[in-house]
Amino acid sequence: MSTAKTQGTTGRIIQTLVVLGITQNIGWGSVGLLAVVAGDIAAALNMSVPAVFAGTTVFYIVMGLASPLLARPLARWGARWVMLAGSALAVPGFVLLSMASGAIGYYLCWALLGLAGAATLTTTSHVLVNEVAGAASRRAIGALMLVTGLSGSIFWPVSALVSGSVGWRGLCLVLAALIGLVSIPLYGLALPRRTPPAPKSSATEPAKPTTRPVPGSIFVLITGAIVLNAIVTFGLSALFIELLKAEGLPPGQAITFASMLGLLQVGARLLDFVGARRWDAITTGIFATAGVMLAFALLLLGQGTPLLIGAFVVIYGLSAGSLAVTRAIMPLTFYDGADFARASMRIALPLNVLTALAAPLFASLLTGPGPTALLATTMGFCGLALVLLLLLARRRSHALVPAAG
Repeated sequence: MSTAKTQGTTGRIIQTLVVLGITQNIGWGSVGLLAVVAGDIAAALNMSVPAVFAGTTVFYIVMGLASPLLARPLARWGARWVMLAGSALAVPGFVLLSMASGAIGYYLCWALLGLAGAATLTTTSHVLVNEVAGAASRRAIGALMLVTGLSGSIFWPVSALVSGSVGWRGLCLVLAALIGLVSIPLYGLALPRRTPPAPKSSATEPAKPTTRPVPGSIFVLITGAIVLNAIVTFGLSALFIELLKAEGLPPGQAITFASMLGLLQVGARLLDFVGARRWDAITTGIFATAGVMLAFALLLLGQGTPLLIGAFVVIYGLSAGSLAVTRAIMPLTFYDGADFARASMRIALPLNVLTALAAPLFASLLTGPGPTALLATTMGFCGLALVLLLLLARRRSHALVPAAG
């Protein structure tokens, strides 16, 4: 590849990562508003807090069901147009949410936001990176995740400030304006156009080396490990502030501690980005899952001690950040670039549908039996995920042995 072509490709990757870094933070920061205003919404709509968090359930179920349906539009028009359409759906979603007066309208708004999320968040953004970066996708996705982990650190304190001034309904309108005035123009004007696929090689060219087909059991192990860990991290992301308050921290201090998560997750992703050539996603997943379990054990033993709560936040934040990288790039351990998008979209269905149950389940545990029951449950999920990752590590080398010529 010539120097000019290499520089052009690098420029397109950087341009894509800048746009996605901004828009993914806006997207995830926006749908994470329940972490700050769930109590206010519950009071305004005469709903319980677990029922309010069930909006997240609707969001992830719709997002998961819609994701496989996007495979054909992604192949035909490319991720840029799909993400642009998704952002156009998110704007009325938040406007209508600001006008909700009861549970039915509230859940319908989250369903609309779920359709928008399927088209714009995480999986589709990684497909876009794959379209632009090709063989460099793993490092490009890792670089993107260094930035997207900041959504909570940015949006939780800002959302608390905005909602304190204009209420949760005003916050929804601000988020709609942010998507309409920032995300949509960036998707429409600042993303590079998709490069047409290279022509297929002629029959006279030598065949590329082949590898053994990836067994279906490998896909099951990957999906199981990803989903179990995601149930924990996605479920706690909406409840993290409430969990810290239940452990004895005052509200202001709980928000401050929770806002550290984004910075810690970015730190963990930076370590993984630097060490990507030294260890793979499975190894990262094993150590990160063990780290999450250690963090939960500290919180169980701490009994509200500020020092141990701080240690929990640090260890959990670093481990959760590493698990986010694992979710994104683990399929690259077994699937080549051509199959990566397909595998990711297949994983998105069980990932989003099953994690949709996490927030209301965890909210019920936290407001019912209490934080001890919640932490014991999350440790159980992580323990199962660790077993699957260890099984996956044992089968990794065998699955990747080159096939006979």
